[in-house]
Amino acid sequence: MTLPPEALLRALFDRAVEVADPMQSLARHLPPKPQGRVVVVGAGKASARMAEAVEAAWGPCEGLVITRYGYERPCQGIEIAIAAHPVPDAAGLAATARMLALLESLGDGDFVLALISGGASALLVAPCAGVSLAEKQAVNAALLASGAPIDKMNTVRKHLSRVKGGQLAAAAYPARMLTLLISDVPGDDPAMIGSGPTVAEPSTPADARAILDHWHIAVPASVEAALLGRSTVIAPDDPRLSRVQNQLYAAPIQSLTAAADLARAAGCEVRLLGDAVEGEAREVARAQATEALRIKASLPAGAAPVLLLSGGELTVTRSGDGIGGPNAEFCLALALALQGASGIHALACDTDGVDGAAEVAGALIGPQTLAHAQRADINATAALARNDAHGFFAAIGGQIVTGPTLTNVNDFRAILITA
Repeated sequence: MTLPPEALLRALFDRAVEVADPMQSLARHLPPKPQGRVVVVGAGKASARMAEAVEAAWGPCEGLVITRYGYERPCQGIEIAIAAHPVPDAAGLAATARMLALLESLGDGDFVLALISGGASALLVAPCAGVSLAEKQAVNAALLASGAPIDKMNTVRKHLSRVKGGQLAAAAYPARMLTLLISDVPGDDPAMIGSGPTVAEPSTPADARAILDHWHIAVPASVEAALLGRSTVIAPDDPRLSRVQNQLYAAPIQSLTAAADLARAAGCEVRLLGDAVEGEAREVARAQATEALRIKASLPAGAAPVLLLSGGELTVTRSGDGIGGPNAEFCLALALALQGASGIHALACDTDGVDGAAEVAGALIGPQTLAHAQRADINATAALARNDAHGFFAAIGGQIVTGPTLTNVNDFRAILITA
C-alpha cells in the first residue's frame, strides 16, 4: 500500500462515485431511439445527469426531469426543473403538475423514457386529495427524524401521493414506457426507489397507518382521513402498467465492487460486509468497531491491510438539536468505539454528496480523531448525544465535502485496518 490511509480511503470513495456516474454507465442500457413522439421524464438527484446522458446518445429530446437544487445539468431539449430535497417544496409541486399534464397528453403510439433515482420521493410531490403541501412537508420531516427505514417511509409517502406507487406510469397510459433506475435502497427493490412512481404497489393505507403508529409519528387530521380512505396507488394487476418496463441499471454493489478492485490493486485484503446494511448508525458503528478491533488484534506484523466495505442505508433517530447525518454519525460513533486504536482509519459518505440535509458527503476518522477533538475542547460523547456529528467533524476538519456528485447509490463505508 503506497498511499496514506486517508488518501486511499478517499480514492476508494471517488471510484465508487465514478462507476455510478450516468455519463459512464447509462448509454449502454438505452435502446435505439424509438420512432414517433418520445418524451423523457424523471426525478431524483441523478436525474439531470441521466437526462444529459440520454441526450448525448439520442440527441435533443422533449421532456421534463426534476432534480435537487444544485444538481441541474445542461440539456438540449429536456427541461431541468429544480426543487427541494429531502423535504418537498412548492417548486417540486409545480414541476410535478407539469409532468403529469405532459404524460396525460400522450397516446397509444407514443413512448416515454422515465429516469428515476434516489431523491425522487421528495422531488415528485403531488399530495393526495385533502392533504396540503404544508401537511405533506410536516409528515416528511417527521418520517426523516423517526429512524424508520427507507422502505417504511416510502410506503407512507405512496399512500399520500397522486404520483408515487405506479401513478406516474398510469398517467402515461396507453403510451409505452421504459424506466431506467439507479438504486439507492437496500435490496434494490424498484418499488422503493423514489417511492416507485412507475412500479405497482400492493400495500394498503392501513399498512401506512401501521407504520406511522409503530414509529410514533403524529400526523394532521387530513392525513388520518386520507389513510382511512381508498388509496390511489396502482395495484399489480392494473392494466395501466401493462406497457411499462422497469429496468435497474446501476446499484450499490457495482460501486462497492469497483472500490474493492481498486483496494486489492493497492495490496489490501477486502472483506465485504454487505451492500444492504441497515440499522441505527451508531449501533452499526459499534458492531463494525468490534469487528475491526478483532481483526487488528489478529493481524501479524507485515500482514496485508484489511479493508471492511459496506453499503446500504443507515438511519438516525433524532433526539438532539445538532446537525448530523447517518454517515457522519456512524463515523463519530465508530471513533468513540475505537478509542484511538492504532492502525484503524475509516470513511463513511453518501454517494450523492449529501449526508442527511447537510451539503456534506460524510466524514473521515483515524487514530487521532478523538485527540484532535480534545485539543479543540470538543466533547465527542456530547456531540453524539446531540446528533451533532456534522458540527463535530466541521470543528476538527474531518468532513468530506464533494459538492453535487450527480448520482446516488446510497452509503459507502470503508474501514482500513493496518498491522
